[in-house]
Amino acid sequence: MFISDNWKDYELLYCGAGEKYERWGDVTLRRPDPQAVWPVIRNGKEIPMDELEKPSALYNRSNTGGGAWTKLKNFPSTWKISYDSLGKKLTFIIEPTAFKHTGLFPEQASNWDFCGNLIENAKKAGKKDIKVLNLFAYTGAQTLACAAHGADEVVHVDASKGMIARAKENIKESGLEDRYVRFIAEDCKKFVEREIRRGRRYDGIIMDPPSYGRGPSGELWKLEDSFYDLVKLCSELISDDPLFFIASSYATGITAQASGQILKLAIPGGRVEADELMLPVSKMDAYLPCGQTARWTAK
Repeated sequence: MFISDNWKDYELLYCGAGEKYERWGDVTLRRPDPQAVWPVIRNGKEIPMDELEKPSALYNRSNTGGGAWTKLKNFPSTWKISYDSLGKKLTFIIEPTAFKHTGLFPEQASNWDFCGNLIENAKKAGKKDIKVLNLFAYTGAQTLACAAHGADEVVHVDASKGMIARAKENIKESGLEDRYVRFIAEDCKKFVEREIRRGRRYDGIIMDPPSYGRGPSGELWKLEDSFYDLVKLCSELISDDPLFFIASSYATGITAQASGQILKLAIPGGRVEADELMLPVSKMDAYLPCGQTARWTAK
């Protein structure tokens, strides 16, 4: 398991009956989670989620798709939380959205630390000009981590201009404005293909593609059918002295071991670890699986 258990500002308090109850700073949120396939257990007894303390907001699904938040207590529309990544303070703006997300996936913190540690060790060993490519980069948590830990250049690519705008805000809130980060609003596959033609190379590549999406011409694609091809394409950007290739997935049809096999077959040599991303449940004797990650390292 890759466990993200160094949080102070975030806490998964309870989960069960298809929901999770979390603390984000001083705000508590209750929202659906399909992996919480057990009952809520408190003090050894099963209890309904409704018997827990009233959260700040509750997400309700709509029968027509999507959903909305019901605010039960007063709190700001956006607020900030921080994470200590091996001594580097990363700060994120949190905002509940109509798609139940908050702008941050806290289970990914173990990946932030993993990449940060490799970058710092490489710098100490004398490696220079470390370049990292972050694809499907969302609001930039991994971008922040790599920049904070000393990457000389981070290229942040996401098709959503709104997500890139939030990533830039997170960079500012984390005091990383002096770091060299390039923000690219573009389809990730098109960008990778152009970088290959340019002869660009990266020492670290990170990707967290969506389970479903649309290509540059509007064609519908499914990650299970495209994951290997995407990794193989990106492998052409790996430098001669690489550090890592991280591929995460939240697609239910792709297991951690399948992700690991994809990296092993697409990138010969090196070492691959693959496992589930997990969050500890502080008020229950449990861990919540939150997707999977495969990590390729050159050594």
